[in-house]
Order: sequence, then structure tokens, then C-alpha cells
Amino acid sequence: MANKSIDSKHNISYKYFKKVASKKKFRKEQNKTMLIGPHIIKTFLDAKKEIECLIKDEHSQSQEIDEITKVNTKIDIFTLKHRLFLELSDLKSSNGLIALVKIPSEPNAEIQKGLNLFIDGIQDPGNLGSILRTAEAAGVNSIYLSKKTAELWSPKTLRGSQGAQVNLECHENHDLLMLCDQIKLPIYSLSLCGESLYKEDIPEDLFLVLGNEGRGIDKKIISKSTKSISIPMHGSVESLNVAAAAGIFIYEHFRKFQLNLEG
Repeated sequence: MANKSIDSKHNISYKYFKKVASKKKFRKEQNKTMLIGPHIIKTFLDAKKEIECLIKDEHSQSQEIDEITKVNTKIDIFTLKHRLFLELSDLKSSNGLIALVKIPSEPNAEIQKGLNLFIDGIQDPGNLGSILRTAEAAGVNSIYLSKKTAELWSPKTLRGSQGAQVNLECHENHDLLMLCDQIKLPIYSLSLCGESLYKEDIPEDLFLVLGNEGRGIDKKIISKSTKSISIPMHGSVESLNVAAAAGIFIYEHFRKFQLNLEG
């Protein structure tokens, strides 16, 4: 292990870190991403994934950070000036630690029973991250992301998910319309115009389709759906945030099919 200090944005290593943190194309080319914050890093380590190096804020001090650095004694640690760390993390306040990691390889795609998700063009990394976090908590089996969906392993998506995707079966850049013709499970599209979630006897094994924040789900996918399902709303609210709506459906499924078994 080597401890290296960086005090200039012109440093070669810092330039590399910055490109990984900010450039989607470069992340894809290098197959690398950044885990920003000790909690996400710990999630990655608990999943038995390796870290290539650690990047510390010069002012970082916490028991959680100390535990991570003590365990990973064979990797390089770069200590950054506080202003450089904030610029790299793209946060207003420092959480003290960043890890450079290799993006995990995708598992083999196998259609499973239980609840599975199709994500059709969700653009906001925070929304995608929130859905992934809920999906892990509720035991969702698999997640398929369309080609127009936000990047699964971007630092912003990871921040929203707190690293949940490392424990999920996720598949990026899929043609969801084609998959609709291949799967044999029911397909439920979550939309504003469907039947109420609480009036439908939802099946245990299904795919739930979640659509873009503005335009919703592709009409061709809706046409191939078994049913359209909506979340009932009161008052003048016209729609729910897609991550909130997804969470309501996912946990209704969890309540119905898993909660009693686990209790």
C-alpha cells in the first residue's frame, strides 16, 4: 500500500479520477466508477467486491473511514486537499472517502418468478437509485433497463441507491419491447390511466414496467402489457414521482407475498 498526497487538479491521478467521476463515455471505456461515501464503499466490500484505490479528504476523520482503510491495507490511498475532494465528489459537504472500483460484470439474464422490473427511460439518476434501493429492500428478483434509461453505475445513481445494485440482478441497455415478446409472465404497466392497485388481485410472478418521468411508458410496451395499474390519489395532485409510485407498488407486492412468510 502507498499513501499519496494530491494538492493540484493538474495531478495525473486526479485528472484520471475526475474523468471517471464526470464522463459517462470514459467510465464505459475504462469499466470503472466511483463510490462516493463510506456507506456505499462498505456495501461494495460486504458484497465481496474489490476496490482499486481509496481517495480521502485531508480532513476526513471517522471510525467508519478508519475501519475501511485498516481492512484494505494492500491498496493505494490518495489524500486530497479538501477543495479537490469536494470537486471530485460533486457534493457541497465532504463525506470523507471515495473508492475507485471496477464495474461488476452482469449476471446471466434468466427470467425469474416473483417481482421483476422493466425500467423504460427513467432519466434522473436519483429516481433510478431510489427505485434500486427499494427493490433491494423488498427482494425484487431482476431489473431490466432500457437503452434510454439513466446509467446504472454512475456516481449519482450509486449515491441514490447507496450501492444497492451490487446486490441486485440488473441488466442494462435492453430492448424492452423485444423482451415483452419473450417472457411468459404477466406484464403490468404503472401509469395514470390503469386500474387501481388496491382493486386488482396482483399476481405473485410478474414484470412491473416503470416509465420516463415526463412521457411515461412507451405506448408500444403498454400495448403488450397484460394490464395497466395506477396508484389512487386524493386532492389536486396530478401524478406521483416515479420512484414514489414504484415504491408503493413494490411494497404492496412485498406485503402480500413476502411479509407473512418472513413473519
